[in-house]
Amino acid sequence: MNTVSDLKVVYFPSCINRSMGKNSFQSADDLQLTEITHQLLVRAGYSIIYPDKMNTHCCGMPFSSKGFAEANHTQSQALEADLLKVSENGKYPVLYDMSPCFYHSKVEFSKTLKIVDPIEFMLDYVMPHLKVKNKKDTVAVFPVCSVKKIGKMEQLLALAQLCANEVTMIDSNCCGFAGDRGFLVPELNDHGLRDLKAQIPANCTEGYSTSRTCEIGFEKMSGIDFKSIFYLIEGVTR
Repeated sequence: MNTVSDLKVVYFPSCINRSMGKNSFQSADDLQLTEITHQLLVRAGYSIIYPDKMNTHCCGMPFSSKGFAEANHTQSQALEADLLKVSENGKYPVLYDMSPCFYHSKVEFSKTLKIVDPIEFMLDYVMPHLKVKNKKDTVAVFPVCSVKKIGKMEQLLALAQLCANEVTMIDSNCCGFAGDRGFLVPELNDHGLRDLKAQIPANCTEGYSTSRTCEIGFEKMSGIDFKSIFYLIEGVTR
């Protein structure tokens, strides 16, 4: 079993989380997700390794979803090669901070790399090294499509229950944001989340998920603060 002193992780911040700012509920003093993640990993005793050419990398999913298969494979292969290098050929796990990006790379990559979904990594790798000091009273969580595909709904619920006394799991087939569709065809998001607000308890003001673009739609349609579950974990273990 690893001791805190020899814990290492490769952290791949998704291009969306590197490029998009904070939500409308966050203040100027609030940290962006990549900074929150770094802080959280350090608190848990991890040494963090970043890809060598991080600002050039993308998992390839934005290209794949538009039908640009060649561009997708080029991006995916370049990312895999860099992650193999910095992880010492799979010696260290690779943390993804968005579930859709993880799911795409899981399909595209070889089996050498140990890439880990944000839910699994926080539940199995981070929480055992942290102490929950100030649980939230009530929160809502939303399992995005990729979380359902990889069967992480129960783990998402378990992770949230470590951090809050009452957890509401939002029920929806798909939020309708679908990458950038929510920007271009907002009616899809409106329809996908038409029942969202009715599912949120009156005393709940915070919601969490594992996909930045989906969270934009959740915030708009729910009227509450919706962001990465990493913020929830960081807040209750601070």
